[in-house]
Amino acid sequence: MCRWIAYTGSPVLVRELLYTPENSLIVQSLRSRLGAEPTNGDGFGLGWYGEGEIPGQFRSTEPAWNDRNLLELAGHIRSPLVFAHVRASTGSVVQQTNCHPFRHGRWLWMHNGYLAGFAAMKRELALAVAPELYPGIEGTTDSELFFNLALTYGLEEDPPSAVARAVGLIEEIGRRHGERFPVQMTVATTDGETLWAFRYSSEGRSRSLFHSVEVATLREQYPENEVLQRLSDDARMVVSEPLGGLRGAWREVSESTCVVLRDGTEELHPFEPVVPQVRGLTAAGSLPGTR
Repeated sequence: MCRWIAYTGSPVLVRELLYTPENSLIVQSLRSRLGAEPTNGDGFGLGWYGEGEIPGQFRSTEPAWNDRNLLELAGHIRSPLVFAHVRASTGSVVQQTNCHPFRHGRWLWMHNGYLAGFAAMKRELALAVAPELYPGIEGTTDSELFFNLALTYGLEEDPPSAVARAVGLIEEIGRRHGERFPVQMTVATTDGETLWAFRYSSEGRSRSLFHSVEVATLREQYPENEVLQRLSDDARMVVSEPLGGLRGAWREVSESTCVVLRDGTEELHPFEPVVPQVRGLTAAGSLPGTR
């Protein structure tokens, strides 16, 4: 599997997210405490929002703990919204285009988990991707195809509904191929303003996911903590596992939940897949129920 973090709030130096915490993402790339495996060394990726309309992206097949370019960049990039991901491949090749986060326009996407039986259902899933999106698929992972299915089903207009329909399609196709539990996922996606995170699995035993509590509350409890003093009150994070041992700083995201973070506020909603109406290709080559 993989480990990831998503941050939104006042601009923060990326180094303070990736390197400073006790159980930082760099530490997790070597010794994950809650992952399916301890080492996540099959590449990494960083996505952030800065001056341009399109988010910045830096991805590498190097292990995160061993990449001097990442260390250098992290000390100079300051951003109000950051995605970072360390990868443990579930079978797809180790190459730059398979590293998260994936990008489409202003949107970023990263995934921890897998689509069981992906090789058997890959063709059907690919045919469900909107024709105008398909040429943009550069890698070979189930995660990138999942992203494009969500885009096909309207991620840019209604992310929770789009992800629900994408998951519903994957489960329907997977079960036709004999997979009892086709989907295992924690997913984060953003348009640079709002952050959505999902925890779900077909089996009901999803990979770990946590969200931070209010910084103002923690600052009162830990006035000596320098990192907390530098964060704004609207700072929020969603992470695969807690970044440190501050008691009360992290709450586990419940099974089948969507977390929505915007402007320092947090909402938690139930998440349930929806099987879209897909009965076959139309004459134009697109699928009913897609855009």
